[in-house]
Amino acid sequence: MRRIKTNKVTEDESHPQATLQLPWHTLNIEESLKSLKLNNNTIKVGLTTDEAASRLETYGPNTMTEQRKKSIWERIWHQINNVLVYVLLFVAIVSLVQAVSPHFNTRGNTKFTAWFQVALIIGVITLNTWIGIYQEGNAEKAAEALKNMLSTSARVLRGGKEVMIPAGEIVPGDICHLQVGDKVPADLRLISVSNLATAEAALTGESVPIDKTSDSIKLQDGTNPEQVPLGDRKNMAYSATLVAQGSGCGIAIATGDYTQIGTINRLVNNTESIKTDVLRQIDQISKFLFVAICIMCLATFFVAFFYSDNYYYDALSSINIALTCAVAMVPEGLEAIVTLVYSWAVKVMAAHNAIVRALPSVETLGSVTVICSDKTGTLTQNVMSLIAFVTSNAHYKNDVDATKREHVNMVRDDLFLAERAPQSLQKSGSQILLNGQSAGRRRHESSFKFKIESLHVLPSQPAAIFPKHDDAIPVKNGESPTKEWIESALSCGILCSKCVLGENGGRAGEIGNPTELSILRAAYFAGVDIDELKADNPIIAEVPFSSEYKFMATIVDPSPDDSEGNYICYVKGAPDKMVKLCKNQAKGGVIGEENVEEFDSNYWSEQIAILSSHGLRVLGLCRAVVDKESVKAGEQLGQDFVNGRPEGKWLTMVGLCAIMDPPRPECVDAIVEAHDAGVRVAMITGDHKDTATAIGRMLGIVNEKFSEAVTGPELDAMSDDELRYSVMNHNVFARASPQNKIRIVKALQAEGQVTSMTGDGVNDAPALKSANMGVAMGKEGTDVAREASNMILADDNFATIVFAIKQGRVVWDNLRKVMLVNTPINNSQGLSVLFGLLVRLPNTPITTIQILYSNFICAVTLGFVCAIEPAEDGIMKLPPRRVGKRLIGRFLFLRIIMATCVLTGCVVASSLIVDNSPHFDYLNVCTGTYEGYGQVGKYCYDEAGSRHYSNDRLMMIRAVAFNTLDFGAISVMMSARFTYLSSIHPRVLIGNPSALASCGIVVLLQILLTYTPGLNSFVFSMQGMDGIGWAITLGFMFVVFVFMEMEKAVRRSLKSKGADTDDIFDPFIFDNAEGVGAIEVNMTMPKGVSKLNLTELPH
Repeated sequence: MRRIKTNKVTEDESHPQATLQLPWHTLNIEESLKSLKLNNNTIKVGLTTDEAASRLETYGPNTMTEQRKKSIWERIWHQINNVLVYVLLFVAIVSLVQAVSPHFNTRGNTKFTAWFQVALIIGVITLNTWIGIYQEGNAEKAAEALKNMLSTSARVLRGGKEVMIPAGEIVPGDICHLQVGDKVPADLRLISVSNLATAEAALTGESVPIDKTSDSIKLQDGTNPEQVPLGDRKNMAYSATLVAQGSGCGIAIATGDYTQIGTINRLVNNTESIKTDVLRQIDQISKFLFVAICIMCLATFFVAFFYSDNYYYDALSSINIALTCAVAMVPEGLEAIVTLVYSWAVKVMAAHNAIVRALPSVETLGSVTVICSDKTGTLTQNVMSLIAFVTSNAHYKNDVDATKREHVNMVRDDLFLAERAPQSLQKSGSQILLNGQSAGRRRHESSFKFKIESLHVLPSQPAAIFPKHDDAIPVKNGESPTKEWIESALSCGILCSKCVLGENGGRAGEIGNPTELSILRAAYFAGVDIDELKADNPIIAEVPFSSEYKFMATIVDPSPDDSEGNYICYVKGAPDKMVKLCKNQAKGGVIGEENVEEFDSNYWSEQIAILSSHGLRVLGLCRAVVDKESVKAGEQLGQDFVNGRPEGKWLTMVGLCAIMDPPRPECVDAIVEAHDAGVRVAMITGDHKDTATAIGRMLGIVNEKFSEAVTGPELDAMSDDELRYSVMNHNVFARASPQNKIRIVKALQAEGQVTSMTGDGVNDAPALKSANMGVAMGKEGTDVAREASNMILADDNFATIVFAIKQGRVVWDNLRKVMLVNTPINNSQGLSVLFGLLVRLPNTPITTIQILYSNFICAVTLGFVCAIEPAEDGIMKLPPRRVGKRLIGRFLFLRIIMATCVLTGCVVASSLIVDNSPHFDYLNVCTGTYEGYGQVGKYCYDEAGSRHYSNDRLMMIRAVAFNTLDFGAISVMMSARFTYLSSIHPRVLIGNPSALASCGIVVLLQILLTYTPGLNSFVFSMQGMDGIGWAITLGFMFVVFVFMEMEKAVRRSLKSKGADTDDIFDPFIFDNAEGVGAIEVNMTMPKGVSKLNLTELPH
């Protein structure tokens, strides 16, 4: 596991702008001018040209410092600075010397082999370097995205004139003018506004534009000015935000790196990117291989120089043989195949809406232990929906996931939401309403205008005190009401609204408040024709909504063709307000004078408390009949029309709408799957504590172990040790700020957890980069968040994260399978050369070019099969990979050693059989330069009397050994596809079509190379095999397969007896000791991050 380092933000304390870091929102205009050394006249005439130039020299340009970019040579060096690359380069240099040296050019194929080896090695190094540089370049886009958000020009007052200047020339003290559509060019203290509102979602996370004022912010006693979130600093406008309405004027108080967006830029630029476990482990494996290669080369050289018949005391030839061994053991395609594993996983995840920005990040997914997720749109549908409708005698459950328009989507279910949520059982009704969803957010109320402020509610009482309604009005429990009943019951929510429903009931094209739209959506999917209903009931007059009285009302004419009769007054509002105005209730929600009964205040108050305890937004729907003479068409009515009538209580309560952003159905299942996989799921939200707890309970995040939520202010008050304890014992973080996100990440990492963090705003970028796996939203997120992340969710869906974690585990498994296939093949090639000399074979059983070919073909075909192997059953039943776990654990290490020994033994044994079998004596023919100078058995003599092994027999040895090696590699691959399951089963033929295709390619190529004239003899130094040669090859192929399966059977037996054959818990010599247990993390927040206390998240 990586060691976490604190982000260090470079900020020059001596910089002139450091002296301007004041609580500007608390200063009045005169104090602000004085702090900037300006006079009151500056507001009218602005800075002079000379003053602006002087301040530009003092404070610097209004630009953000860019992170230093690496040169192309630095990037190349970063990619080739690896010991195995050094080995390859050394071999390439020696091969080049061999290619151009006359001493080694006595035979044409030797020269060809040398040039081929140089070209292949340089090609592999070049390809790997290019891939690495390409991936590295993606990391620099985050800062670019921030820079692109800035304004390019600004309207300022200079010398009494309003002029347009480049935004980079703005200085502290400039008077800037703002209009609709402008990007704010710097951080401004507003001095005058005219209906001004700025969209700050990208910076603060607040989804609605924030109305601005020029008045100073009054602090409560004991409040630190820095504790006021940016969203509440309504007399400030911030760089890179957008003017959504109105106009205004402000004084520039910070520019460049000292703006709020500049602070984030510094944090993003200074967050260290640390290699993932696999990349660090590949580096470590490379070092081990380097030592092993050096030992093998020395051993091969000494054996060839002092022991072999062919190379005895021939130093140059012995060096050449030793380098052949080095080429054999260097995994030239290792980095390429690792990249292939990542790339394939990225492709699979992209098809499921998970877009990975950096290939190595895929591996991190497999070790994630905690997912910290936003709520809105990620765990929930981001569509406010009516989930329940409560009448005087029943509860109705609405299917929010319905796709068909039919009345059966609503069903009477009197047990649905019939009791208070568990966390609210001991609370009074007033406490529930204070902390529940209906209470709204502390500041910006646009998302839910009808919040509850006060209501007299009895303490939680047994249901017996409320009347039980067993009647079947309008339907029995378990049945669906008619479309006509749904239309009349919800008509208040439909007709007392100016909202327009989106296309086909969705969000596309919708206009209006999401809470109000939920009622229209429920009616639409119940089959109600909303347009027709509105056309038949035109609005005559209305009482517009006001946050002062928390309701709205419309007067409609149900019979516009009848000049007599009555109007209907529909009133929709905060339920506590409606309760105080109701005289009657519609029995069973049925409309009509004959169904009106006396209003039961206690019943309705308790129902409101119950619904609020479950984190639901509650709206009361009421109606009344008014005389046509009392209202004039088009009349603008005041609130007194509803709450100031002489008769006092006069409305009829029809029902309560329970509204929420419901969980995504697939997320509930995904959370169960995550829990089965040993992955905690934590929810970070801006909701109130009780609301968050209720939603967490619905999602399965809140349980007996994690039963409570903790709030952002509570986290702020905690010490580092208290925070570390808290994040390990809570799954729900309510009222959380972006600053809280960073602290949560660091605390989890300090406890040895591997964290995945979701985010969508600019303010989330530092937390995304601090997390092990930063996940940005693709639909609702900002470019800055996406560029700072490791992965982007194209569908903003939590279930996609769980799928990605599964693929991350598949990547880990497949990398291990690749190591199990490629490493024994590489090792056995080198060991076959060494042991071939030790058993006194006449020459190396395989040649350099055969080795290069086998490395290439096995990586491209057999390695590819393992790289794209699908997930094995039960992969999400295992716990996350242990922190510090190495790719090559003890059992994989033993498997690699066994496969290496078996494959090496088979290659050497096949060579010895051909060397000693009488069947191959027909190859003892002396031709060419040896013809006519004598022959003894397998040996021929030349003109000088020197003895040489029969060339035809040597080529047969190499043909059989070469085919035994590659056919044995097929056996290793077919067995390695399944970690525990036997490959002696029909499953080996299915699941991965590439397996059989790759085997077929290898077989066809082996046959082609073995029998193609010229190609076999001149390039590969072998000849066509007879039936006995193929029998030897296939026999040893079977031996390799049986040994691999026997080892698997032993491991299955050990696992069934409780042995840790997956190396989940037992550390091994190759494991990273510092990854075991908690990790040393500096919990100190990065400098400047205090400014990220921007606002509660709207999630």
